[in-house]
Amino acid sequence: MPSAEFLHVATARGFVNQCTDTHGLQTALQAGIVPAYIGFDCTADSLHVGSLVQIMLLRLLQRYGHRPVVLMGGGTTRIGDPSGKDESRQLLTDEQIAANAAGIRRCFTPFLTFGDGPTDAIMPNNNDWLGALGYIPLLRDVGVHFTVNRMLTFDSVRLRLEREQPLTFLEFNYMILQSYDFRELYRRHGVLMQMGGSDQWGNIVSGVDLVRRTEGALVFGLTTPLITTSSGAKMGKTAQGAVWLTADRLAPFDYWQFWRNTEDADVGRFLRLFTDLPLEEIARLDALGGAEINAAKKLLATEATALLHGRAAAERAAEAARRTFEEGTSAESLPTVMLAAADVGEGVPAFRLFVLAGLAASNGEARRLVRGGGARLGDAPVADEGQMVPAEALRTGIKLSVGRKLHRVVRLSPPEPAG
Repeated sequence: MPSAEFLHVATARGFVNQCTDTHGLQTALQAGIVPAYIGFDCTADSLHVGSLVQIMLLRLLQRYGHRPVVLMGGGTTRIGDPSGKDESRQLLTDEQIAANAAGIRRCFTPFLTFGDGPTDAIMPNNNDWLGALGYIPLLRDVGVHFTVNRMLTFDSVRLRLEREQPLTFLEFNYMILQSYDFRELYRRHGVLMQMGGSDQWGNIVSGVDLVRRTEGALVFGLTTPLITTSSGAKMGKTAQGAVWLTADRLAPFDYWQFWRNTEDADVGRFLRLFTDLPLEEIARLDALGGAEINAAKKLLATEATALLHGRAAAERAAEAARRTFEEGTSAESLPTVMLAAADVGEGVPAFRLFVLAGLAASNGEARRLVRGGGARLGDAPVADEGQMVPAEALRTGIKLSVGRKLHRVVRLSPPEPAG
């Protein structure tokens, strides 16, 4: 049965930033199943932690008996959303967009139940209707050459333009197409609410207004706050790169470790947003201090990892971390990188191993890491960046470490069988 508790719990857990009509939405939630959507453009073949608050909000919606609609932006990706950006997004080919959409689908299956039931999640693609308009080819071929900056020099409205980089007419149309999406989803699937990040407020309000004007329907918009760490860092980014939501882009151990490294002041907030733990239990954990806060961080890491990768993978990651950091030994479940014999030859310089293992982005970065004392081979610091590691030593595997938190095991792949 649908429940009106969704909005109350979403607010208590920290998901709600703005709502176009709180009282009206609460009435709709009480009246029946509310289908609600969030759009995801297909700019990469995976999502990262920066999208997780949106995914968890859809999960919460389904838990309280309503229908999540995950809109793949196969059409809007061909333009690019200018919200919060100072530069135009690189345009992707249709083939790249289709491949990215297929990859992104994997990010949702651990969190949502898909199917044909009234509260089962669905995943439409806005290219199904935007592509049929015949409008996007014009925007891609012609609109990209016109900047709104130049057009507004002939009007006093130019004073409202604050961007330092050009805003193309192509991008200027994004709001129109996102609003069109809302109307199309209302018509096709009865969608009554659009949700998204706080930077989407203008687009969402425009869609609510379009549906009201053209359909005479009462629909709603809800945004989530921008999620940053207490130190001001953006969620989903680390010094090593994006925290991806697929295991082929980021191993479960590294995902677990990302959450384990949460700042003390963020533990309670992240438990509310990124786990299913009851609010009462989170309140107790949030009150912990001193060394006890580490227990809460481990629980956060395990619960968040279990949602994405499964309970077994989360527990293996927790055990690997315990053995690595508390016992000082290597663990079989540390992320392993298999190296081809052609990459190693008879031996390989130590600094190069860190590049091959994905612990450094370039040879130069790896050399600087060694010179700064941040690279360890086994449990010993790498004293010489040119130190050779023989191929034979890699057959059984060697642990590489960057600082205290980032670890890999590199191992030589076995030779192909003859014949």
